[in-house]
Amino acid sequence: MKKIAVIGAGTMGNGIAHVFAQNGYKVNLVDIAQTSLDKGLATITKNLDRMIAKEVIDEAKKDATLANIARYTDLKDGVSNTDLVVEAATENLDIKLKIFEDLDAICKAETILATNTSSISITQIGAATKRPEKVIGMHFMNPVPIMKLVEIIRGYSTSDEVTETIMELSKKLGKTPTEVNDYPGFVANRILMPMINESIETLYNGVAGVEEIDTVMKLGMAHPMGPLQLADFIGLDICLSILNVMYDGFKNPKYSPCPLLVNMVMAGKLGVKSGEGFYDYSESRKAEKVSAQFK
Repeated sequence: MKKIAVIGAGTMGNGIAHVFAQNGYKVNLVDIAQTSLDKGLATITKNLDRMIAKEVIDEAKKDATLANIARYTDLKDGVSNTDLVVEAATENLDIKLKIFEDLDAICKAETILATNTSSISITQIGAATKRPEKVIGMHFMNPVPIMKLVEIIRGYSTSDEVTETIMELSKKLGKTPTEVNDYPGFVANRILMPMINESIETLYNGVAGVEEIDTVMKLGMAHPMGPLQLADFIGLDICLSILNVMYDGFKNPKYSPCPLLVNMVMAGKLGVKSGEGFYDYSESRKAEKVSAQFK
């Protein structure tokens, strides 16, 4: 496996492309918008510069990594001769199903099709193709260049051979792959999202404030960041989408999103990426200032 395509140049897509390219793989980064590709490459360059400053890599490694990345706005040109495609587009079922239908028609018969989805059924995505045995989940964690875990999700039809190939590939990227089965939320978000949702409920019910809730979880439970800060970092729209997928999949009210979360997403208060969520990021991307509505 030598040539990789990554679909989507956003936060997860450019991070995945970065990691593959840094480990010597030729990467085609594909996005419908040239501006997104340019922004994605700028982010990769910035992150490589940070690694140089920390003496993790040198200039030669940075140059080699960037040289391994080609950019495409045309899907067919970007994926037709690749060995693996990793889809990291918007967390939307209809969009993903269309992408996988197109990939199935364009890619070589032996190409493995992976998705970075954080909650959507791998089995359902695989069913949109004529190669469900070659469809698998590769759920990287954000920020991709730093976080070690890759959640490897087997769909109902994913073959043992494909699973083993992707497990070994993940190790070659310096990651720790963990195999899980295909149920809503998989493992990471099935556990994480109810905690975040309960934290929002705790705020909504007036039990404690934003900083107090995050402080309890950081100092009491040794979490590196509080759940409300983490929700802002992930994106409140993404949190809502994952909770909705789990609620639809399990029909269990414990996964029902808190009304406060729903309202914040409708109001466009999505966290770091919108400049405001539970914290105000207008002056800093760090969670140092609680949003005015929660003071």
